[in-house]
Amino acid sequence: MTKTTNFLRIAMPRTISAAHAKTHLAECLRVVEAGESVIITRYGKIVAALVAAEDLEQLERLRAAGEEAGLGGLLKRWEDSAELADALDEVVAVRAPVRTTPDFR
Repeated sequence: MTKTTNFLRIAMPRTISAAHAKTHLAECLRVVEAGESVIITRYGKIVAALVAAEDLEQLERLRAAGEEAGLGGLLKRWEDSAELADALDEVVAVRAPVRTTPDFR
């Protein structure tokens, strides 16, 4: 196994530079086929993501449904929804892990 293969199988989340993705596209595709996503950066800024086709289809369905179809639309219809939105934001902040991504420049 190459060093690149080890990196792509261990790192969470899988974040690589555009140059690295270009030279190791086949390995990136294998990772995506295995059900993981690969985040691609350019100069440290996220510019793209390789995701499974099923994930893309789900994203497209969510976009087509629009904001009103999700929790955001439900919140807008509730009186005092700002209080609930603040509570949800707090839960997300507490549960969200702090993630660091390696810099491969």
